[in-house]
Amino acid sequence: MSVSSLELKSCLDALRGQLNQALLGKADVVENLLACVLARGHVLFDDLPGLGKTTLAKALATAIGGRFMRVQCTPDLLPSDVTGFSILNQKSRDFEFRPGPVFGDVLLADEINRATPRTQSALFEAMAERQVTIDGEAKPLSETFLVLATQNPVESVGAYPLPEAQLDRFAMKLRIGYPDRKSELELLARSGRSTEEVVAERVLEPGQLLQLQQEVARVSVELPVREYLVNLAEATRANHSFALGLSPRGLLQWQRTAQARAMLQGRDFMIPEDVQDVAVPVLSVRLTGVVGDVENAIASVLESVSVPIG
Repeated sequence: MSVSSLELKSCLDALRGQLNQALLGKADVVENLLACVLARGHVLFDDLPGLGKTTLAKALATAIGGRFMRVQCTPDLLPSDVTGFSILNQKSRDFEFRPGPVFGDVLLADEINRATPRTQSALFEAMAERQVTIDGEAKPLSETFLVLATQNPVESVGAYPLPEAQLDRFAMKLRIGYPDRKSELELLARSGRSTEEVVAERVLEPGQLLQLQQEVARVSVELPVREYLVNLAEATRANHSFALGLSPRGLLQWQRTAQARAMLQGRDFMIPEDVQDVAVPVLSVRLTGVVGDVENAIASVLESVSVPIG
């Protein structure tokens, strides 16, 4: 069922307000996170500890009316600790399934690069297909299942680099960065209150997030803009700054995220600026082996392709 323009604006404004209240002074991060959520994507936060990643994840789960789950990734974490496992009920003599944290709505995978590759791979199916296969049986996850993963860029001891196959399943890589002076002063003023008082309030009813995500697919993408996207993808594959160019899955994710960005801007059609606005977070998570600064390399790709006019 289509959402009216008034309902759409009201929902998006409410979500923005709650997330900006939880993460002070980072409207650009909130906007990218919302674009990713609306595009049914997953987010990798590549940032220092203590900048508000967990607070933002909890606020998002609360605002969309979802169940927040968290898994602390460590080298001894097993795949079954993420997906769940079957256990024998001694009374009934039957096996009972105990669901893991992937059966929530918003999963915070904290320090994901500290889990072993085997455990990291347990998230592959969940992120791509929103289901997990356990004991040969496919178990569906929430239709709006979202992974917010974190990794610490400065600590490499005991870390396992994420493989390209997993990076390509994230829609974006985001960095929060330090807050500005005004935001830090407000943060200190809040220190007498509990975290729960300032995180977020529920603003969406059950099923509303899925409706918003379905609205993204209705954002029009005309042929010149599609050609622009394909030209950009081809440019990444020809650019020697990258070990691997953009995959077709990455290209689809780029378009969906740009459509979501257009919707957040109040439009039902996509323009080249939407593509450009999400280029860095979308491409930086999946273009590996960058020679030099990743943002400069992406900027060079954008500059090398002609922008459609009109």
